Amino acid sequence: MAGKPMNTIKTLLSSTKPEEIHRGLVLVKEEISQATSTERESLLEIVSALFYIDPLDEPDLVPFVDEAISIVAQFGVSIIPILTQKLDAGDLKAQMAVAHALGRIGADAVKPLIMEYDSSQDHARRSFILYALGKIKSPGIVAALPLALEAAQSPILELRDTATRALGKFAESVPPSHLPEQERRLCVERLQKNLADPNPGIRSKAVRSLGKLAKYKHLSLDERTKFKSTCLLILGKDENFEWDRAYIVRKEAEEALTYA
Repeated sequence: MAGKPMNTIKTLLSSTKPEEIHRGLVLVKEEISQATSTERESLLEIVSALFYIDPLDEPDLVPFVDEAISIVAQFGVSIIPILTQKLDAGDLKAQMAVAHALGRIGADAVKPLIMEYDSSQDHARRSFILYALGKIKSPGIVAALPLALEAAQSPILELRDTATRALGKFAESVPPSHLPEQERRLCVERLQKNLADPNPGIRSKAVRSLGKLAKYKHLSLDERTKFKSTCLLILGKDENFEWDRAYIVRKEAEEALTYA
């Protein structure tokens, strides 16, 4: 890959004109396969700069963020260490975009992301890695279930919140036949405990995740019956007439009744 295309790409992707950004991304796709490892790192830096686009300030450029995420994911497993470093960017929208890119790498990213999670003690980084794992659509994501179960009972709110959500996302990708019974029961028990979390955001995610376990056939008949009763209790539709005061929790319970 010659220097001229790299300079052209950099110029186009630095533009605020949609047509020029589009041309730049098309050029990146054409150059990726023939780029050296050093050039690929440079391309990654240039493309990932689009992750910082502010959807409020530049709404016409928002579609290019998603396209950039997909292109970055095409770089594959080799860039996972570089991407995880970017989780320390301090810019929430960029960090979310990085997590999406990590998730889109797919099944091959499960083991490297678990290793990154285990090697980090930073709660924010771990939270984003969990979020990325939840974006992976593969039965192989079952390998990440133990760390999500542990994080779902963490005293750190952001970890507990993300892990509670991730347990439901995993249920979408793992067929019942691929989920070990012991871990299935632990998953149900942990989510049931998180229904009583003092934080309404976590309670709502626990309801949503249990709803996904029900939808994707991970609950026994007794567990499904218990979950239905729980949803009715949250909504104040049982004999106690006491409902969860948080609207977001009641909203999730109303939807989850469809699968309970």
